[in-house]
Amino acid sequence: MDKRLLSFHWIAITFGVVALAAVMVCLGFWQLDRLRQRGELNGFVRSQMAMSAVNLNLSPDLPGLDGMDYRPVMARGEYDFAEQVVLRNKAWQGQPGGHLLTPLRITGSQEAVIVDRGWISLTDIVAGHLDQFDEPGVVEVKGAIRFSQEDYPAGAAVDPTVAPGGNRLMALNLVNLARLSQQVSKPLLPVFIQEQPSQDWTRLPYRVPAAPDLTDGPHLGYAIQWFSFAAIVLVGYPFLIKRQLAQRGLREK
Repeated sequence: MDKRLLSFHWIAITFGVVALAAVMVCLGFWQLDRLRQRGELNGFVRSQMAMSAVNLNLSPDLPGLDGMDYRPVMARGEYDFAEQVVLRNKAWQGQPGGHLLTPLRITGSQEAVIVDRGWISLTDIVAGHLDQFDEPGVVEVKGAIRFSQEDYPAGAAVDPTVAPGGNRLMALNLVNLARLSQQVSKPLLPVFIQEQPSQDWTRLPYRVPAAPDLTDGPHLGYAIQWFSFAAIVLVGYPFLIKRQLAQRGLREK
């Protein structure tokens, strides 16, 4: 071994290169773990969507309802538009807007369930004429069971408290059922329904599919990139050392 490699300079550089490669390898394994988690989620969603629909009119108090995320569901009842709120910051084909969250009074039950009826434009929300989207009378809703969204992502705006003199919020940032239960007159189920698109419904509010992207995503590609970067660093570093020592040797002659 060339004694020059034992100098503090080369030891420090070598340590840095090895540490950098180790970080890249860890990032590669992290992406593989993300891929595994996504695969598990996709498998869960597919299995839930393949199950028979839960009929809330027959069993509104079905045990384990809060463990049925993405499972098909149907419910018959009447909407309470007076207690409707807007879910902010939702886009449709690049257009800004929001979703309508409307309590459905379940026929034959003392409870209600929040229904995400779909997207309307920001222009309509600002104008405030939401009654044009009312669906009066008894309706049958078909959709997917979704969980309450009570954990705000990092950086997300938390829903404000009720303004002085007011008694309810008109818009929310998440489908927070705990918050909605404070201003809805009937007891709410612990889940909400995301109404699904159908060929019979072609007008606003536009129904939004509940299923997430069920592909593997970019995680495998990212993992391969990180492992490749680590290999390039570890394989290329000896050649760099050899070149640097050769150039120094020539200068010293």
